[in-house]
Amino acid sequence: MQNPEEHIRTPDVVIITGLSGSGMSAAMNAFEDRGYFCVDNLPLILLSTFARLVQPRADAEGDKPHIERAALVINIREGRFLSEFKAGLDALRGVGLHVFVLFLEASDEVLLRRFSETRRPHPADSGDGLLASIQFERDAMREIRVLADSIVDTSGHTVHTLRRFLLDAFSPDAAAGRMQITVLSFGHKHGGLRDMELLFDVRHLPNPYFVEGLRELSGHDPRVVKYLKAQPEVQETLRRFNELLAYLLPQYEREGKAYLTIGVGCTGGRHRSVMFANEIARYLRQDGFKASAAHRDVSKAKRKRSVAKSGA
Repeated sequence: MQNPEEHIRTPDVVIITGLSGSGMSAAMNAFEDRGYFCVDNLPLILLSTFARLVQPRADAEGDKPHIERAALVINIREGRFLSEFKAGLDALRGVGLHVFVLFLEASDEVLLRRFSETRRPHPADSGDGLLASIQFERDAMREIRVLADSIVDTSGHTVHTLRRFLLDAFSPDAAAGRMQITVLSFGHKHGGLRDMELLFDVRHLPNPYFVEGLRELSGHDPRVVKYLKAQPEVQETLRRFNELLAYLLPQYEREGKAYLTIGVGCTGGRHRSVMFANEIARYLRQDGFKASAAHRDVSKAKRKRSVAKSGA
């Protein structure tokens, strides 16, 4: 993901845009949880009216805006979006509002899968098929993408990990200049991660999947954690990872990095990588960093077994 290299103050208005199926609705929900007033698919013609609601007003109650912070989803469904977006953005900034444009995207493969799973029509579908619709929208959105303050590739995110990333990235601590660190576990067999700063692989370690009584559990379970921590190579690997991070992370902070993602991969993303992501995040918090763990694939194996048992 492409992130702003400078720490920013909390935006007055966040405009969420990007490719259909990339997670704009999930992003809007995350901003709503952060206390933003959210509007989905706001017509561009109403931007100037909306700006007046966010601007401070002088009255008997003092200089307080009707709406202190807002998040707007504006995308290709809005008829005049492509031709008038830049003018609307300039107008918002011209009245003194701090506006942040967040652009979400994902790979063709991931978008194809998401639309196939939801069975919803693509808004740019003209009868030439789903892939052609995705590629048409990607090309049509290039000029909008250039205007973005942050571009996030959600291919490696679930709804939950994207929500956690955005909650951390737009927290008051982030606006105050603290680097936000996400330690994200995943399984290589489910596909790699995109656009992370650091990647650790733990497939060389003993696998609880092959230990009787542990296969059905996850790396969150104390029994799996106990088994892994009893292995000398696990303890040594964790120690060396943490030592490397203790050396590297202050240098990222000195460079003004706002957000940093550390990927931790094992085979299935259920046992070793989950335990390591939790332990690394805990170590970083103890060392004074703002860090959280997220887990992309921890539930996938269990979900597949449930489907198989149901005969689906």
